[in-house]
Amino acid sequence: MLTCASRLLARSVDIRFLYPALGSGTFYSALIETFDRRRIVKSVGYEIDSLYATAAKGLWGAFPLEIHVEDFTEGQPPQSEDDRFNLIVCNPPYVRHHHLSTSTKDRLTEAVRIRSGIKTNGLSGLYCYFLLLCHGWLSKNGIGLWLIPSEFMDVNYGRAMKEYLLDSVTLLRIHRFGARSVQFEDALVSSAIVILKKKKPTRNHVVRFTYGASLLCPERSVSVERPLLATKPKWTTLSLKGPRKAKNSPTIADFFTVKRGLATGANSFFILSEQEIQKRNLPRCFFRPILPSPRFLESDELEADAFGNPIIEKRLFLLDCGIPVADLKVRYPSLYKYLESGKPGVAKGYLCQRRKPWYAQESREPSPFLCTYMGRKDTKRGRPFRFILNHSRATATNVYLLLYPRRIVSSAMAKDPDLARKMLAVLNNLHLDDLLREGRFYGGGLHKLEPRELGRVPALGLVPLVPGFRATRADQMELFAAPAR
Repeated sequence: MLTCASRLLARSVDIRFLYPALGSGTFYSALIETFDRRRIVKSVGYEIDSLYATAAKGLWGAFPLEIHVEDFTEGQPPQSEDDRFNLIVCNPPYVRHHHLSTSTKDRLTEAVRIRSGIKTNGLSGLYCYFLLLCHGWLSKNGIGLWLIPSEFMDVNYGRAMKEYLLDSVTLLRIHRFGARSVQFEDALVSSAIVILKKKKPTRNHVVRFTYGASLLCPERSVSVERPLLATKPKWTTLSLKGPRKAKNSPTIADFFTVKRGLATGANSFFILSEQEIQKRNLPRCFFRPILPSPRFLESDELEADAFGNPIIEKRLFLLDCGIPVADLKVRYPSLYKYLESGKPGVAKGYLCQRRKPWYAQESREPSPFLCTYMGRKDTKRGRPFRFILNHSRATATNVYLLLYPRRIVSSAMAKDPDLARKMLAVLNNLHLDDLLREGRFYGGGLHKLEPRELGRVPALGLVPLVPGFRATRADQMELFAAPAR
């Protein structure tokens, strides 16, 4: 990172260096190794943790590094341009939004609004605030380099960051590390290096996106003009190669309504085996079959018994009851007793508190097709996502995505009993790059797909299987009816 900085700052420029999250001073060590020390006229570091600050002082006490033991986000940026910094390098703390108090979020949101004019999302992680707050500390034409999670490039809360990078500064480059190149020891997240210059961008400025294990020798490089980049909702896909979806090409969403599986709020309490139900003498009428984790499904096609239960070794059932607790006490005392055991803990969970009654489940009808929600490429299949054909009446949790056929598809399936198997074969052979391009990935090689992301995956191979399907969007409006049940 410091080598990149040295290439962006003219040799005649004196270095005024800011280190907003000092830690033990790794970047400062790289600074004095990379730059002629005579050029470094000012170095300032902030560290909120007194133990790290003490260690840094011990390491760099003989060097002209000014260390502030305080929260950088509470500091006031210099008012004078001469006092600002022309080089900011930072690996900000990875603190997710739910670990920030409401008062802290409010303070950070207001500070960002004042200093950069950007309105942040409440789901933003602490690293977003760090980057945006540094706008007031960076001098005109100054360079900022940030080692941060790459998730901001795809998620909704990252819009504020992308707005800032597109409109307030000149975004020079984003380097995304490979899925297995975990840069943070304490967080399994994919990482990116963002390089920017504090200068208003030109209209057709070109941003460079690179990918690979090395920042200096990337495996891939793609240049994207700023106007085009502004239209892209997902940025991590820009360095991926492979065939791209043609305009108006049919997608998964043209054939299926995609929903996330249900979230119980406490699987260990609400999902029971047949043996557990019998042992507690619970009424079977309040239990419906639910699929186990994908790792327990050996086949991609699930057959059903005479009762509609999936024929698999690990058979599980979901407790779903909407009867008031007073009636349960009289009519179903064993179930009442079981639910009472969940009151001290389960009933106080986030999801349960928002349901009436707290033990009723959200509606997720069984779907004939499912897709695994996340996975890795280094499986026996070599693919992170797997499609499953479900002939049973089992529903599924949110480790699956549920695909409900649209009307034209369900009608075709009713006429051709073998059509579902043909569609399954196409789904399990979708181009891998198309799936990865629409999804997102995390450190350690973990890939994930949200319902809308799966819906955007090209599915041209399904077209010849569905009689009457028209490939142009103008002729497909009838496909957007509610899914058949």
